[in-house]
Order: sequence, then structure tokens, then C-alpha cells
Amino acid sequence: MTSLRHIDRSDNAYLDAARACLLDLGWRRTTLTEVARRAGVSRMTIYRTWPDMPSLLADLMTREWTQLMQAPDFALEIDDPAHLPGDDLVSRVVAIVRALRDNELFVRIVEVDPELILPYLFSRRGRSQDLVLQLLVPAIRRGQKEGRFRAGDPAVIARGLLLTAHGFVLSAQTMLDDDVTEADLDHELALVLTRSLAP
Repeated sequence: MTSLRHIDRSDNAYLDAARACLLDLGWRRTTLTEVARRAGVSRMTIYRTWPDMPSLLADLMTREWTQLMQAPDFALEIDDPAHLPGDDLVSRVVAIVRALRDNELFVRIVEVDPELILPYLFSRRGRSQDLVLQLLVPAIRRGQKEGRFRAGDPAVIARGLLLTAHGFVLSAQTMLDDDVTEADLDHELALVLTRSLAP
């Protein structure tokens, strides 16, 4: 499993301050100096951990999305991802997509600073995306052993599921109108994933 940089209690306080800044000011107006001011520490204290805003933002997003995936409602077992029953996988993915789409930090980034998301769509995977894949692969492998899912490389299947979910997270708002609701799209995502995994 890809290791995430350990975030201790003080770092969490600084990330809380950074989160508040982003929600209030947006990315362009947030500085390490402002984060330090809100956290009640010196600027050098922040600089010792994060040399610049992109590195701080990366840790903030990793913490935010990881906490979301670890929420009890989703029952995704980080320590034992194979524990996730195969028949629950689709409903868990749809629930996470819905929660991410509604997350206030994610919504703020998409509305005000959408360019922050672009590197994770066009250039590289982020740590949170790797974490999702690390959860999906064992669950898919288990579903295959139980005969619930089709044959194939679990790593490839997991990446296909993640790419599918991207669209339902990032572009769902463009598909909503008087004829189609978010609930309709969530139902459609569940159908797409179920048929993609069907043996």
C-alpha cells in the first residue's frame, strides 16, 4: 500500500486552518502566512512542514478524501480491504461519489479554483486516488473468487471503475436539469458499475 505522510496532531491543526482559508478565501488568496495566522503559529512553523501552498494543499486534500472514505457510513476497511463484501462494492462506490460531490471543500475547489483538480485528471494520480485503487483491487479480487464479478486483471478493472466514477463526481452538475436529478445519475452509476463487474 502506498504510504501517506504521517500527519500528527499539530499538522492537523494547521490543515484545519488551511481548510478554513480555502473555504473563506479560495486558493488564489490563500497564503502560508495566512494559514499560519489562522493557526496561531509563526510562518516558519508552517514552512518547516510545507515549503509551499501546493504541498500543503496536497496533504489537505489527501486528509479530506481519506477521512471521507473512512467514514463509518461507507465501511471501507483500510486495513483489510478484502473484508468488503463483493455485493456491497457498487453501493459503496456510489455512496463515496455522492459524498465527495457534496463535500464542502471539494465543492469550493470546483466552483472557485477548478484548475487545482486538473493535474489529477491529466498528469498524475494523487495519493487519494491510489488509496481508492488499493481498496478496490482486493474487493474485486474477492468478488471474482466468489463468482460475483467477471474475470480480468483486478488492477485494470479497478482503474476502469475509478475513471467511470470521475465523470459522475466532476461533471454531474452539467447533466442535471428538470428531466434528470442527482438521484437519477446515482442510479445510473450503480447500473453502469454493476454491469461492468457482472460475470
